[in-house]
Parts: sequence; C-alpha cells; structure tokens
Amino acid sequence: MKNIKTNCVAELQLKYIPTNIKISDLGRVKSAKDVLEFVNNLFNQDTISLTEQFIIIYLNRNMNIIAYNYHSHGGVTGTVAEIRLIVATALKCVASSIIISHNHPSGNINPSSADVKLTNRVKKALEVFDVNLLDHLIVTPNKDQYFSFAESGKL
Repeated sequence: MKNIKTNCVAELQLKYIPTNIKISDLGRVKSAKDVLEFVNNLFNQDTISLTEQFIIIYLNRNMNIIAYNYHSHGGVTGTVAEIRLIVATALKCVASSIIISHNHPSGNINPSSADVKLTNRVKKALEVFDVNLLDHLIVTPNKDQYFSFAESGKL
C-alpha cells in the first residue's frame, strides 16, 4: 500500500496575470446595450451560429469592467455553465458584480427554461458572497438582437 499523506487538499489556481491593458480601457457598463457591444467583440463570430459560447464579465463597484472570462464553449444546443467556477472567479478577481452572457446559435432570443433556472441559481449563489448578478444577456448571430433578463424584469 502506498504512503498516503493526510490533510492534503489540491488547489485550483486562477491567476491574475497583469497586462498592459488598463481597467479603464475595458470600458464601463451603463446599460444592456453597452454589454451587447462589449460581448459582440468577444463571441467568436466564425462559430456563433454553430455552437453555444458562455462569457462572463466581472465588474467593480464603479461598473468598470475589470475582467472577462470565456467560461465555456459547447455544442449546437447548449454549453455547460459551472456555477462554482463562476463564483470562484468572481471572488478571485474581487468583483462587486457580474454579467453572464451566452449565444443562441438558432437566432431565437427567447430564454429557455434552462436559461431561467441557471440565471436564478447563479444569482442565489453570488448573493451568499455579496456579489450581484446584474444581467444575463442572450445574443444571436444577428449582432443587434439580444435578450436582457434585467430589461425584461426576469432578474
């Protein structure tokens, strides 16, 4: 039998890697349209009509974007959003609030029941740590079409 150490816990490290990009260069969020403009530049336009992508924006108290994360890339009908990783990353970058976004390759902007359930679960998980979920934006291959949970009163 191998010698097994006790009291060992593996550690996942999310690293802050400084860049020459200033926080002020990432922008400030004032509305869902601001979010749409920002995420439209992040979604892979070559595959936005083929596969689902999930992107998260992290903000400070002044609503400045402090980070963003390509959280997951899935298949034609869905992608996995890991709530624990969403919360862990928000805590790691000391975000005051976050905005989640994903695309619907079909072009349908209406949220599915799974989208609504996920939004509520993320919101509840973040509340434990006093981090706000400001919005969940669903975008489509048509850059002008979107659905905002906040604007629709579903958040």
